[in-house]
Amino acid sequence: MLRRLFRGIHLPLVFSVLALAMIGLLFIYSASYRDAGQYEVKQLFWIAVGLAVLVGVPWIGYRPFLSISYLFYIVTIILLAFVDFLGSKHLGAQRWLDLGPLSIQPSEFAKLGTMLAVVNFLGSHHPWEGQTRTVATALFLLAVPFMLIVKQPDLGTALLFIPMSIVMLYLWGVRKRFLFTVFGSLALAVPLAWEFLKGYQKKRLLVFLNPNLDPLGSGYTALQAKIAVGSGGLWGKGYLAGTQTQLHFVPEHHTDFIFCVIGEEWGFLGSLLVLCLYGALFHAIFLIMQHTTDVKAKLLCGGVLALLFSHVMINIGMTFGLMPIAGLPLPLVSYGGSSFIMTCMALGLVLSVYRERSIF
Repeated sequence: MLRRLFRGIHLPLVFSVLALAMIGLLFIYSASYRDAGQYEVKQLFWIAVGLAVLVGVPWIGYRPFLSISYLFYIVTIILLAFVDFLGSKHLGAQRWLDLGPLSIQPSEFAKLGTMLAVVNFLGSHHPWEGQTRTVATALFLLAVPFMLIVKQPDLGTALLFIPMSIVMLYLWGVRKRFLFTVFGSLALAVPLAWEFLKGYQKKRLLVFLNPNLDPLGSGYTALQAKIAVGSGGLWGKGYLAGTQTQLHFVPEHHTDFIFCVIGEEWGFLGSLLVLCLYGALFHAIFLIMQHTTDVKAKLLCGGVLALLFSHVMINIGMTFGLMPIAGLPLPLVSYGGSSFIMTCMALGLVLSVYRERSIF
């Protein structure tokens, strides 16, 4: 009975998700219990919904999602356009849509919608049929949500489209010379984008190069984040005993900077545990991708892996000062319903690839 129940379920992946979600719940409570914000109660609800999605999606399968990928893509584009007119602002960014008592962040679902559309498009064309038109169309599908998200402004989320697209194009079989030419040209054009950045985005980049440039202004968060993580030492100060985070020296410590809370209260060893759990999650996705023979399934797993890996590296990197502050949550750990559900849906699609292979 148990064998039949767990057949088709990749236990290491599911365990990693559960462990990260529980650690996230612990530290969301730690970050907010003094404020009586009850973020942990809300997050518990989102975890329940997300886990239902994680379990439910594999039973549906990834193919039905690919069959409606273009519709899903169009809906997310419409939602992103609505944000520009009807979205609510928080900390100077207009990224959320209020639906009664709930707020959703369309950019989170746009990442998945765009990935599915590109996977379906690339998987329906062979690399030897001619790559220029196919790649140009795929890049156009990526460019539309990219520009809408940049306009919010949410440069951090928009930049996640780049590693995701590189990995999917590489797995599809694009010529390496073509790949280097396209993205090399974009890299060379980066200095030209300076004039299009918002004032606070320019300050973030300058502070990344020199955190002491504005220690009480734009550099404040970066400096306090490093102090919080460094003060944890090897063992940490103890759960609920952090000072930098508990006294609000680090802003947004229940969302974007929750890794600071982990580093301060659980120290290096607790941080290493979280990194190991992410490593186990990424390894599980990689193995599933490696063993599938379906091109679309391989592209899908590769896109999810690239998206989550870059998401985690940017978030943790900015707490150490290794990355500019980008305003990205830590997947499965930070507070937020849109991010958690989107991540569970993406991982559910990966599980559906594994389930199909294990059953058939």
